[in-house]
Amino acid sequence: MRILFVLMMCTLFLFACKSKSSKKQEQQVVTDTTQITQPKPNYDTVLLALTNEVLTALKNKNYDSFALFIHPDEGVRFSPNAFVDTPVHKVFTAAAFKTEAGLKKQRKIIWGDYDASGDPINKTINEYFKEFVYDVDFLTPEKRKVNEFIQGSSSQNNLLTVYEGCEFTESNFSGFEKKYDGMDWRSLRLVFKMKDGKFFLVGV
Repeated sequence: MRILFVLMMCTLFLFACKSKSSKKQEQQVVTDTTQITQPKPNYDTVLLALTNEVLTALKNKNYDSFALFIHPDEGVRFSPNAFVDTPVHKVFTAAAFKTEAGLKKQRKIIWGDYDASGDPINKTINEYFKEFVYDVDFLTPEKRKVNEFIQGSSSQNNLLTVYEGCEFTESNFSGFEKKYDGMDWRSLRLVFKMKDGKFFLVGV
């Protein structure tokens, strides 16, 4: 009789442990599912407002204001075309950019190569910005989107690979003169990365 009682108690103990373990596993599954399905925050409004601020500084050639948007750790990279050539394209820290832009006689800098000819782009900051950054009024574009490409190009677009985990905006004009049949389109992409709850510019 005593042996039968012990067997019954052991059975009840094992059942209770198994039930407790099953509940714990169910809770873990629910937690994991919640983490997987959690939506990514929508920063569209913030990024669009920030893009306007950056473009206003560029339009007015207010380089001190522009430097405030540069990422404090990674700096900002300037890419003259869709393919981001990380070893070649020029990267500035905020301090270095302010120094170069503030020179009475700006120095020539190699920014990369021309997409078609492969010749080096050897220009001052003012010259480079006029040709490759703010050559049209991107502050009032025909289209602007967040984290979505508007215009394709002949060069490979590797922005999402180079700037993985970052956010970007694209400001676009589809063309200006009918005789060029859209070949004179313009696009400017600004890439932002968050640090301490604030977005900074890492790519232009």
